[in-house]
Amino acid sequence: MRHRQNDSFFDQIEKKTNVKQEDLLKLVQSLNGADFQDEQTVRRVISDVGKLAGKKVSKKQEDELVKAIVNNNIPFDLASLSKWFQSK
Repeated sequence: MRHRQNDSFFDQIEKKTNVKQEDLLKLVQSLNGADFQDEQTVRRVISDVGKLAGKKVSKKQEDELVKAIVNNNIPFDLASLSKWFQSK
């Protein structure tokens, strides 16, 4: 039953984002053990996520995200994170 719940979860994500479960799992696996204090790693992750989501990330947005991530200035509760992204 648990496998079916996971499939339903990923089906919902795919419907909302057009990102396939396989691609999302590859991204998550690539993040495992990633050094988010390393600017090059963070830039690669931003690029990968942008491509996966089909969204263009401007150089300015990328620079702001890199600075925030490397300096641990990203909020981790959903409400604050949502506000943070809306302001960017």
